[in-house]
Amino acid sequence: MNDMSMLKVNEVALAAPAAAADTREMLLEAIGLHTYYGSSHILHGVNFNIRKGEALGLMGRNGMGKTTLIRTMLGFLTPKAGGVLVRGQRMTGGPTHKIARLGIAYVPEGRGIFPNLTVKENLIMAARAGVEGQREWTFERVMATFPRLSERLTNGGGQLSGGEQQMLTIGRALMTNPDLLILDEATEGLAPLIVREIWRVIREIRDSGIATVVVDKNHAAVTAVTDRSMILVKGQVVFDGPSEEVRNNPELIQKHLGV
Repeated sequence: MNDMSMLKVNEVALAAPAAAADTREMLLEAIGLHTYYGSSHILHGVNFNIRKGEALGLMGRNGMGKTTLIRTMLGFLTPKAGGVLVRGQRMTGGPTHKIARLGIAYVPEGRGIFPNLTVKENLIMAARAGVEGQREWTFERVMATFPRLSERLTNGGGQLSGGEQQMLTIGRALMTNPDLLILDEATEGLAPLIVREIWRVIREIRDSGIATVVVDKNHAAVTAVTDRSMILVKGQVVFDGPSEEVRNNPELIQKHLGV
């Protein structure tokens, strides 16, 4: 290539627009996490991040470290190495209630409702403004989102069906007006009709601008409602990229997510 041709190539390179950096606020970030249960080494240097308004699917077969990663980032577990940042603040190892106050809501696998409180009491006790003072998710909006709960307001949490309890747990999390909602196996063990309802609500939450982390075995449903997907295998990240790539890669699904 002569000097003139090289000059033209360089001019084109300089004129080409750089890929736009994502300037959305980083809500939750993990750097090089190593977490143990007793002598069992579960997480092996995991990196994780999610920004404001982003929807991320966290996937992997059972026992690959998904829940351990979530519990480590939320302060329930303290890593042996690595760190956790919440809105840029170092919060490794908790305290969990302070992490929640920074705009993160968690729907755990076991639901964790208060069985001796009524449905209304479970919801009202969680009500608060978000980090920026937002109160978009009111009691009335939760009732509109989960009409079934409006028929059970005076029932105790322990009197609800499994699907109703899951709706209550999600509704309670939304009453905190979070910037990030983490849902761990939100559809597990539920009837198909309820499962469809839960996925509808997850889409509505995503569309409302709340960042979401969705953990679920249904990779097709997860990738349909998320922008980005992360796959864990034996406590290590083997994929982190657009959800579309997972949907269009049957070999990746079979290798890391297939039964």
